[in-house]
Amino acid sequence: MTVTPALPSVESFDALDMPPALTKTLAAQGVTEPFPIQGATLPNSLAGRDILGRGRTGSGKTLAFGLALLARTAGRRAEPKAPLALVLVPTRELAQQVTDALTPYATAVNLRLTTVVGGMSIGRQAGSLRRGAEVLVATPGRLKDLIDRGDCTLARVGITVLDEADQMADMGFMPQVTALLKQVEPDGQRMLFSATLDKNIDKLVRMFLSDPVVHSVDPSAGAVTTMEHHVLHVLDETDKKAVALRIAARDGRVILFVDTKRGADRFAKRLLANGVRASALHGGRSQPQRNRTLDQFKNGQVTALVATNVAARGIHVDDLDLVVNVDPPTDHKDYLHRGGRTARAGESGSVVTLVLPEQKREMTRLMSDAGISPRTVRVKSGDAELSRITGAREPSGVPVVVEVPQPAAQPQAKSRPRRGGGARRGGPRPRSRS
Repeated sequence: MTVTPALPSVESFDALDMPPALTKTLAAQGVTEPFPIQGATLPNSLAGRDILGRGRTGSGKTLAFGLALLARTAGRRAEPKAPLALVLVPTRELAQQVTDALTPYATAVNLRLTTVVGGMSIGRQAGSLRRGAEVLVATPGRLKDLIDRGDCTLARVGITVLDEADQMADMGFMPQVTALLKQVEPDGQRMLFSATLDKNIDKLVRMFLSDPVVHSVDPSAGAVTTMEHHVLHVLDETDKKAVALRIAARDGRVILFVDTKRGADRFAKRLLANGVRASALHGGRSQPQRNRTLDQFKNGQVTALVATNVAARGIHVDDLDLVVNVDPPTDHKDYLHRGGRTARAGESGSVVTLVLPEQKREMTRLMSDAGISPRTVRVKSGDAELSRITGAREPSGVPVVVEVPQPAAQPQAKSRPRRGGGARRGGPRPRSRS
């Protein structure tokens, strides 16, 4: 098989063959020079090559695929229900982040962009597709629902992007992703971006990518020099709760990861009772509730976000310098993606993991798999070392109230039941772990 050499990287957006409107919008957004993964992939993706890009979360992947997708779609118009470009993502949060990031650029080149995810009105999403959208950002389950209903066809999709492909594999979406990729134009362009490239991803590459240009940039959070990793050994569960409470009361925002939805709700309630402005984020909440919780965290109304793995990818918060694993993750990939919420785009940050005595051996193995040598120390809730590492302090103890996000009222048609929850068709759907 003939392998076509890759085009060389560029160090300026001006060196790329893009519509002037995109270059102008980049400048207006304050994006002055490409990140490494953008400079490496864009010359090739703009030329129509398939791309296999490996880069840690926060490395600039969204514009790496988004600018090429928009540039190559500009000037075309989609028919009703038939998008021309597709971005598949594993979670609702990542779908929203991609949509937010690409909207100003899509607007600049007069392309219509729509988003379809679970937890939102499927009727409204179908209506948006009927009106026509050149670019579709979607989660696999909801897209399958819309196709099964006859509200969408992928037959005219000439550019397909898989973002965070490894998480789609981890969440059990591979059968759906494979089925969807078989429906797009067979000779279209495919771009696959992932933080890790394991066996499942290799299978996708062999099936759907043709002579891809491969780029590996910032392969893991462990290689980020601006990120510090700390393992804090605690005596028992009671001590762990006391340490986590003091960390949450720090001056500044923090994301605290826990294992379960119930654990997130209970810990957030405990924090509020002790004077910490906290809220929980997990898959048990509706998408409007999750969106409002994130908005509260970003604007400072909430300073401690207690989350399950639903927030491990696809969440971008500026100037977040601390992530805490109250419950250690189960594998190194989850650790790297949780940690990827901080030290983004060259900023500094710390990842702290609280470890019980019985978790030490497993944590040592996990860190080895992640390629990380953490700083390890034994702490108690009142230790000065804990405060030095995390900014931990004694909470006020005065209960606070944070408005609980409520979903916006949805108008309902009188002639038929509301289908906003999205009827599941075509058999069971992969179950989210968060």
